Amino acid sequence: MSDNRIRPKLISEFIGTFFLALTICTAAVHGSAGQLAPFAIASTLMVMIYSVGHISGAHFNPAVTIAIWLRGACEKDEVSPYIATQIFAGALAALISENILFADTSVTALQMETTHAVGAEFLYTFALVYVILNVATSEATEGNGYFGASIALVVLAGALTVGDISGGSFNPAVTGALFVSGVIEATDLWIHLLPQVSAGLLAVQAFKATQ
Repeated sequence: MSDNRIRPKLISEFIGTFFLALTICTAAVHGSAGQLAPFAIASTLMVMIYSVGHISGAHFNPAVTIAIWLRGACEKDEVSPYIATQIFAGALAALISENILFADTSVTALQMETTHAVGAEFLYTFALVYVILNVATSEATEGNGYFGASIALVVLAGALTVGDISGGSFNPAVTGALFVSGVIEATDLWIHLLPQVSAGLLAVQAFKATQ
């Protein structure tokens, strides 16, 4: 794929992932939105999906990128650049939130019960990816105007339901941002990453089985 063809997609993925992670780090990690943080996060995700979905597909999530590639709706040579861009954007957003928006503000590491947190991340990552595959990649729903709201509402539901259990990431790029912020310790990264990736893979199989 030529640089001229993929560059707009990567810029779009960077912007969308950056503002999603920045909102999470600012509204939730540093508490600027209080109890309304899930709504701020879902709102940001929704408007970014509608803004750049026509350019990059608005993945903003390595688990989603892998799933969409396995589903056959993403080119193989886009996968690695997308994931690298998403992870970089998430990490940069965490650094900016920590050092510019909330300078000298410390955060407390998330205390997770392993089984509960793994279950929470698995279930809602599955729901997120399954919904994305159905509303954004299925021929049966092609051209719909509700895809952005549907995806954002899954994240909102997950954050409200299991946010206190696992942190409500459902996204390896967001998990990376939480790690950079100090919310998740290195030894606990697998509690997020393993269920997120495996849930995405299962969601692809469920999508194919129901089409």
